Amino acid sequence: MKLPYILIPTALVFALAAHAQSPTFTAAQATEGQAAYAQNCAGCHGASLDDGEFAPPIKGTGFTAQWSGKGVDELFNYVKTKMPPSNAGGLGDATYLQVTAFILQSNSIPLDAKTFPGDASGRPRAPGNAGPGGGLSPFASVIPAPAKPNLLDKLTPVTDADLQNPPPSDWLTWRRTYDDQGFSPLKQINKSNVGQLRSAWSWSLSPGANEATPLVHDGVIFVHSSGDHVQALDAVTGDLLWQYSRELPKPKVGFLNLVKRNMAICGNHIFLDTSDLHVVALDMKTGEVAWDHEILDREKNPRQQMTGGPLVAKGKVIVGTVGQGPGGNVIVALDAATGKEAWRFYTIAHPGEPGGNSWNNLPLDKRSGASVWTAGSYDPALNLVFFGAAQTYDTGPLVHPSKEPGINNDALYTDTTLAFDPDTGKLVWHFQHMPNDQWDLDWAFERQLVNLPVKGETKRVVVTAGKEAIYDVLDAATGKYDFSMDLGIQNVVTAIDPVTGAKTINHAVVVGDGETKTVCPHAGGAKSWIPGALNPETKILYVPLVESCMDLIPVAAGERGFLTSGVRVTIRPRLDSDGKFGRFEAINLETRKVVWTDRQRAPQTTGALATAGGIVFDGSLDRYIRAYDESNGKVLWETRLNDVPSSCPITYSVNGKQYVAVVVGNGGAHAITWPPLVPEIKNPPGGGAELWVFELPGK
Repeated sequence: MKLPYILIPTALVFALAAHAQSPTFTAAQATEGQAAYAQNCAGCHGASLDDGEFAPPIKGTGFTAQWSGKGVDELFNYVKTKMPPSNAGGLGDATYLQVTAFILQSNSIPLDAKTFPGDASGRPRAPGNAGPGGGLSPFASVIPAPAKPNLLDKLTPVTDADLQNPPPSDWLTWRRTYDDQGFSPLKQINKSNVGQLRSAWSWSLSPGANEATPLVHDGVIFVHSSGDHVQALDAVTGDLLWQYSRELPKPKVGFLNLVKRNMAICGNHIFLDTSDLHVVALDMKTGEVAWDHEILDREKNPRQQMTGGPLVAKGKVIVGTVGQGPGGNVIVALDAATGKEAWRFYTIAHPGEPGGNSWNNLPLDKRSGASVWTAGSYDPALNLVFFGAAQTYDTGPLVHPSKEPGINNDALYTDTTLAFDPDTGKLVWHFQHMPNDQWDLDWAFERQLVNLPVKGETKRVVVTAGKEAIYDVLDAATGKYDFSMDLGIQNVVTAIDPVTGAKTINHAVVVGDGETKTVCPHAGGAKSWIPGALNPETKILYVPLVESCMDLIPVAAGERGFLTSGVRVTIRPRLDSDGKFGRFEAINLETRKVVWTDRQRAPQTTGALATAGGIVFDGSLDRYIRAYDESNGKVLWETRLNDVPSSCPITYSVNGKQYVAVVVGNGGAHAITWPPLVPEIKNPPGGGAELWVFELPGK
């Protein structure tokens, strides 16, 4: 375990100090720490802590001089987040406490000390920046690197006007623009030259299910990786500018879901949700914490998580929760400047409130679900934000409708589009796409906004789909139903009312009679959280899909099953499958016709990116990312990555040069759902997380 003389990045010090509790150490830990040190650290620092060939001493005058006057908790936090280099942060809290206690004991420092004693040796103090080979001599100085401009000094505040009309060079929200279209006006990379794309640089991320979409502003790329790490990088070279690492608590119950899908930016701050149910604002120039607000108490809400990421609109940071805790989930708005809570909306209708009679008369603590899996969208002209709420897994109490007058089992606000006034949190309208979802086929994904001709009138509409790959199109101002498009992958809905949008359910797939039901698609979704892209000029929507089905198999008496209606979910191919499961489809929203379809063996795993260069990007389980001709679906370029891309590709430009970037990291929902269908696709065991950036040749 290599522990050099330490120069901790300023942002990391602030981040750790903001969140870490001062550790306590015991003699028993020090005893255990000797064995842990021998196993994990001695190879670099030496058996005696001061005789290592590859790392500086962590005992004696050289070590104490470097740490003179510093906090013991700084040492612990550094060891915990940085050591050993080959498995940083991977040994567990208990082991890091033991090793730190052993280091203190070996240096005759009291285990209850809060700071290291001052250095009275008179020796020159070693410079902080050191590396392998014993560290920099205390009698030497670091030769300064050639000066270069500091990108962070040039960062400008992101205004409301920027968010409403982003510079073409930037990527300022999850889907670049408030309307969730996932479209870029950049066209330097186009049909004629995309085949020449090559790797510009890459950056290793914390391993895990990395699904987050980076943000880009003024030549700086901000990326959020598994384990609540945020890094700012030079978007041209990949050089690290700052990093933030959150000190997460060890949960007493449940687990911490480390998956995050997006951040937000506004003013001088980056906003992110955290695995311990907080929202944090970071200074975008330093990574230092500006404010930190708790959304839910993690210990009191062990079944709640946050994955979708925030939306910033009208000076509010708006974010939703996910999970199956009693009483359901929330959408919360915080003041972007201070973090103070402005309003809170409960995504499950409460008894006695509008829609409260739609839960079969269940008490509130028996209602759960309505998760918010992705960030919302916003229409500034209408001053409405749009979020989607998912289904409940506790389906058993809702299988059969109540016979009590005035009570039904629709289960508001599950599978619902919710439109809010961002200033007040008032629910302006809602539309429930699928009442009483018994199949985990939620409608909780992107709400795309576009101007579209409908019945001879051009209007602003909301376009969204559930896992069935049925798109509903709604009037954005009122929520009135306009029309639907069924992409032909599901067998749950047999008809849709052309006036109201009400869906007729196939009785053959209704659970509760003790029989196995074959349902299409699988609960992983034909359409899922990986978003489609929409070209606002052509009105063509590009959608990543997966063709699959599931058998819902009844469980034995007394067993819960995945759904509490008593069934277990298993995956299977469609009955008419030809072995191709990935499907990338282009649909014209004006004509409601499919323009082209590309099908392949590997399931799709990334969101889509469309550009004014006439190309569309998407990725799949076989580790490929591809560029398609927007007009016919022909593959114009492809390259294989180090692992499964499970996020959304983006594009940006710096100094007139366009780049394409994508985050890679196995373990996301799509990466772990589909392998049983394609067992021959073998991806690296353990997973490798990376940010890849591509460019055209030349300057």
